Amino acid sequence: MAVTESSTKDLEAYLHAHIPLSAAMQVAVVSASSDAVTLSAPLAPNINHRSTAFGGSISTLAILSAWSLVNLRIKTDGLNTRLVIQSNRVDYDAPIESDFTATATLADIAAWPGFLKLLARKGRARIVVQSIVRCGDIVGGRFEGEFVAFKL
Repeated sequence: MAVTESSTKDLEAYLHAHIPLSAAMQVAVVSASSDAVTLSAPLAPNINHRSTAFGGSISTLAILSAWSLVNLRIKTDGLNTRLVIQSNRVDYDAPIESDFTATATLADIAAWPGFLKLLARKGRARIVVQSIVRCGDIVGGRFEGEFVAFKL
C-alpha cells in the first residue's frame, strides 16, 4: 500500500509535534508505504566536531524510520496500539559527509502475520525492523531494532 503525499506530510507533522527532536533535526518524510519508509535529514543541524553526521542523529533517524514503518503498518491494519522501541543496535560503516536518509523495512516480512496474531491474543507483540542509513550511494550505517506494540 502506498501512502499519499498528504499522508507523508501528516506523518512528518506527527513526528515533529510528538518527537521534538525530529523537528530539530529537520527530518523529512521522503516516502512511505507498508513495505518501506524513508526519512531524510540535512547534515547542518546534525553535524559533529568532525564535520560529519553525529552518531546520535544517525541512530535517531534510523529509529524514527523503523518506528514509522511499524506504526504505518499497524494503522493500515486498523489497530490502536502504543508502539515503543525495546532494543536496538547500530553499526556505523562510513562517515556521513552530507545530507542522509534512513530506509526501514521489516527484518522478516513473514513475521508480520504472527505479530498481528500475538497482538490480538496477548495484547502485545514484538517485531524486528532494520534500517539502512545512506549518504548518496554510501551506506553510512545499519540499524536493527525490536519494537513492542501494546494493544489499547
